[in-house]
Amino acid sequence: MSSSTEQTMIIPTYDDVLAAHERIKPYIHETPVLTSRLLNELTGAELFFKCENFQKAAAFKVRGASNAVFGLTEEEAKKGVATHSSGNHALSLSYAAGQRGIPVTVVMPRTAPQAKKDAVVGYGGTIVECEPSTSSREAVFAEVVAESGADFVHPYNDPRVIAGQATCSKELVSQVENLDAVIAPIGGGGMVSGTCLTLSNIAPEIKIYAAEPLNADDAARSFRAGHIIADD
Repeated sequence: MSSSTEQTMIIPTYDDVLAAHERIKPYIHETPVLTSRLLNELTGAELFFKCENFQKAAAFKVRGASNAVFGLTEEEAKKGVATHSSGNHALSLSYAAGQRGIPVTVVMPRTAPQAKKDAVVGYGGTIVECEPSTSSREAVFAEVVAESGADFVHPYNDPRVIAGQATCSKELVSQVENLDAVIAPIGGGGMVSGTCLTLSNIAPEIKIYAAEPLNADDAARSFRAGHIIADD
């Protein structure tokens, strides 16, 4: 770890994905794949939807969070885990930590939706609020980690998280044969990175597309610019 809030990025391998899948199986759902006749007719294609909305904590991020939490040694786990998130990663890490029975602290903007805060607390997480700015989040989070020594589980820039998210596409190709393409969301990049990791190893013929909302297209703009452009 390069600092209290940053980790040196290690590129995960497909062996890490296989290990992650075995590690997290007791704590996640193998989510169903559903179809829609209407959408097939509208698109002229045969579409399959990997329904991670039926996942534990209603989010695919439980996969990566569980892999990180259950990959800790007993000594590491005693100090708990921590992250900064205002959304599904916060819920997912709280869920995973609760399953292992270890402390979890989440730094959340005071403006985060109350429903998200309630869910974190419901899963056993402790919330430390910050102002809705990057500088406040980083300063408050640094204090949390310095005081607790907790393991930082980044929402997406973490090889354990990427390997965990990669298990989603591993399940998908076992559920649906002869896929031509997979469309994965690109927000922070954990899911699409994991998708690329899995498919490049076991189904390299499948094309991979990263999708994001038209009005929140920071990944597309970053790709065109050749450097990361943070969304406002």
